[in-house]
Amino acid sequence: MPKIRSAVLALLAVAAGSVACGRPPVERADLILTNAVVATMAARQPRAGALAVTAGKIVFVGARPKALRLRGPSTRVVDLGGRLVLPAFQDSHVHLIAGGVELGLCDLNGLGAKEEVLAKVRDYAAAHPDAAWITGGGWDLPLFPQANPRKEDLDAIVAGRPVVLDSADGHSAWVNSRALALAGITRDTPDPAGGRIERDPKTGVPSGTLRESAADLVERLVPETSPADYIRGLRAGLALANRFGIVSIIEASAGPETLDAYAALDKSGDLTVRVLASLYVDTDRGVAEVRRLAGLRRRYAGRRLKATAAKIFADGVMEPHTAALLEPYIDRPGDRGTPLLEPEAFDALARALDLAGFQIHVHAIGDRAVRMALDAFEAAGRSNGFRDMRHHIAHLELIDPADIPRFKQLGAAANFQALWAYADTYITDLTLPLLGPRRSRWLYPIGSVARTGARIAGGSDWSVSSMNPLLAIQVALTRRGPDAPPGEAWIPEERVDLMTMLRAYTVNGAWLSHEERTRGTLEAGKAADLIVLDRDLFAIPASEIGRAKVLLTLLDGREVFRDPALKD
Repeated sequence: MPKIRSAVLALLAVAAGSVACGRPPVERADLILTNAVVATMAARQPRAGALAVTAGKIVFVGARPKALRLRGPSTRVVDLGGRLVLPAFQDSHVHLIAGGVELGLCDLNGLGAKEEVLAKVRDYAAAHPDAAWITGGGWDLPLFPQANPRKEDLDAIVAGRPVVLDSADGHSAWVNSRALALAGITRDTPDPAGGRIERDPKTGVPSGTLRESAADLVERLVPETSPADYIRGLRAGLALANRFGIVSIIEASAGPETLDAYAALDKSGDLTVRVLASLYVDTDRGVAEVRRLAGLRRRYAGRRLKATAAKIFADGVMEPHTAALLEPYIDRPGDRGTPLLEPEAFDALARALDLAGFQIHVHAIGDRAVRMALDAFEAAGRSNGFRDMRHHIAHLELIDPADIPRFKQLGAAANFQALWAYADTYITDLTLPLLGPRRSRWLYPIGSVARTGARIAGGSDWSVSSMNPLLAIQVALTRRGPDAPPGEAWIPEERVDLMTMLRAYTVNGAWLSHEERTRGTLEAGKAADLIVLDRDLFAIPASEIGRAKVLLTLLDGREVFRDPALKD
């Protein structure tokens, strides 16, 4: 009998084991969000009411009763009261560290008058009496006649120390007489290649504004930013990004110092965004740059950091006439701006970078620069084969209509900074007079590009403008200023719908970073990168989208930002 009893027990144990193998135990969730409007951005299940997360991954998206079946003793359940859940945002063109460093300097961003700018510089200089140089930036070009601030204004408030202040767009520098003297810049100093020294029209003496590479004549004398300053700047940038629901970025222009800061926080576990770094390309070196960039790519490969893109500046910006145009500026007959590299050199560089496996990220403002970039992508494809490289062009202020279909044809993404797509003083005072009405019709043609089926990505170019994606989304829908009430749209044909812009900041951002299989939509098996908003964007007027606030930001299921207004 004991032997029979033992055999029966053994058989029961085997049977129980077989059942267990056929029906694994229910995996308990770490977090369940219920009573939510979950906009998954996935075609198969676009909406849901609940979502569950385990070990940093989404394990369930669907109805509340089924989600609650995953509840365990330690599960955190949050009733969202009908709030909107979205995939976390990606900023596909941002200077996260440079912007963060700038916050600790003489920060002139957002000031609305010349007098306010001068007062801020005066106060900063007084508060930093031991600073050998007064540095910082963020001043807006339209605050000064011809976008050309004068050295005399700085001399009157900071005479004994050199001052160099970058413009908000990063393509001009404002300096005082002391800085010019230290750099040896006089009326006889020639303009450097790719730059311009603005001069007094009567005397020819430098007036105090340096464009593009001319700024390097002064800025190379400024004491170097320390590694600790880069780290502090990155932490400041991360806090702001997470507050805006951003947990993935494309760093717009990275050098070794920037990469060191990202790598340090990636190693310590404090990097609260995923980073695709676009390595700055010294175009003067041509194809010889590729070997150096490949070394950086190998060196800076981490958990949340990769340096697999290459950044090329094709031209400057419109307001100081440094953007490259197909036709001349109206106020300067014969002047079409000067591209920062010639088409043959651009094509050769693109072929070499593409062959080496680099994703190419181009700054292009003028229609000539945009065409050159598309031509270079095409040259690379014809030479190396049209592979899934996902090259992209940022800014795209002016696109010739003939080039609009080429994004889709070449598999290239259009990386717009949609917050600029309304008639502010940059447009009305400094751009429209340079282009005239015919060409101005094609300023920021987001709608036209989207209608071709091309991929649209969204970026801020912070600190040039706000990092908040919701403001940019609102402007793309309304083509009006973020603080403007409902009214007539600027170039209404170029408006887009809400889903187009949400995809730009979620699905398409993940695609642009070659990570669409692991994130970008809210689906089981993907990373729990998500945000909770205080209101449903689909249920409010487009003109109110910018007022929405992010209440919760998760990266891999980890809380990286939480507004006190959100209660469990």
